[in-house]
Amino acid sequence: MFASHVRLSLLIAAAAGMVASAGMAVAQPVGNSRGEAKLAKALEGRVAGAPVECIQLRDIRSSQIIDGTAIIYDTGARLYVNRPSGASSLDDNDILVTNTHSSQLCNVDIVRLYDNASHIERGFVGLGKFVPYTKPNRS
Repeated sequence: MFASHVRLSLLIAAAAGMVASAGMAVAQPVGNSRGEAKLAKALEGRVAGAPVECIQLRDIRSSQIIDGTAIIYDTGARLYVNRPSGASSLDDNDILVTNTHSSQLCNVDIVRLYDNASHIERGFVGLGKFVPYTKPNRS
């Protein structure tokens, strides 16, 4: 009961943040060609699979922020790309802090962003679905 209440509260907070930042999104250029190019390079030679709502926390080896674009979660065999709402605020110098209430990281979770130098919270993003990328089997 408590976990579902917390998740609902986080969803409401995320929705409020998206509404509040909607005006800012209009002023920013559409797309992030530098971020998209960096993401494409990181995924080179991999094939996208069907998006999933959650990934197991125990499987995550590392994460990488792609400026203004996405977060890559590395599980070894797969890279999961998450394009969170508010991705334009992602900075590769940020520290990601996620407060989860289960053994999974899910598309309803909120990730808080902290400046790496000052350790001051800069904001947050709401995770989207996770798209798995794997290297094709070479038979």
